[in-house]
Amino acid sequence: MQTDLFGKLRYKVNLHMHTTFSDGTLSPAEAVQRYRENGYDAVALTDHWFFGSGSDLDDFTILSGAEYNIGGSDARDGVFHIVGVGMSRAPSVTKDMTAQELIDGIHEAGGIAILAHPAWSLNTPKMILPLCGVDATEIYNSVSAVHYSRRADSSLIVDMLADEGRIYPLLATDDAHYYDGTDECVSWIMVEATDNTKEALLRAIRKKQFYATQGPEIHLLKDGDGYTVKCSPAKEIVFFSNGVWSQRVFEGKGLTEAHYVPLPHEHFLRAEVTDASGLRAWTNIIELQ
Repeated sequence: MQTDLFGKLRYKVNLHMHTTFSDGTLSPAEAVQRYRENGYDAVALTDHWFFGSGSDLDDFTILSGAEYNIGGSDARDGVFHIVGVGMSRAPSVTKDMTAQELIDGIHEAGGIAILAHPAWSLNTPKMILPLCGVDATEIYNSVSAVHYSRRADSSLIVDMLADEGRIYPLLATDDAHYYDGTDECVSWIMVEATDNTKEALLRAIRKKQFYATQGPEIHLLKDGDGYTVKCSPAKEIVFFSNGVWSQRVFEGKGLTEAHYVPLPHEHFLRAEVTDASGLRAWTNIIELQ
């Protein structure tokens, strides 16, 4: 638990990781301990096609979860990985279902359906837009940056979807498999909640009361004629929208604030910050009138 710049309680949460129950290298107990040692308040164990019912360990929460992947390895066939978090029971899903059927099955079990690593999967907006009920997507996926992968950042896809009017809450997750210092405890969300119980965390996540980060703190606020980012010290603050030409990049040393006035044609806005070590944080998207 941490207190943010505004005095609100925030909990450090990873919503995507694997164990020896599927293709991870650590047992569930070992993986959980790794995250506890790194200051996390909660995780979701999301092994492939294995429903983890979750549990409580003293001051640490394990949310129920699983990852359901279809489509093989050829992106042209439609490779979809759908993570379910917070289900009250194992969803009634099978490997011959469509992505939409997986999403529906997660919802029927009371869960949150997350489109995992769309950049790694090469999910184009054309593939994603027909899907109904996606509750969130990953703007950054740590394991997709290491070893055999170099497509961790889904920012471009997120912006293209938002330009089409499809705005998703944005998560940073690890999707840890290797636990070799490259893919665990790298990217997470900071959730504003009353406590770190399952109920409080899931309620806050559904309300988009979080920001995604690798360490920096970030907030995007309506402020007079525009929007202001307030953040921990950063070397760069950038605003992103459907606009392709405006002064939206602020660079310097120890930046803690930047103000941006959207142009009349801009209809969504989000922000990213990068600190002196190269660590990043991402806000959720704000819809503009």
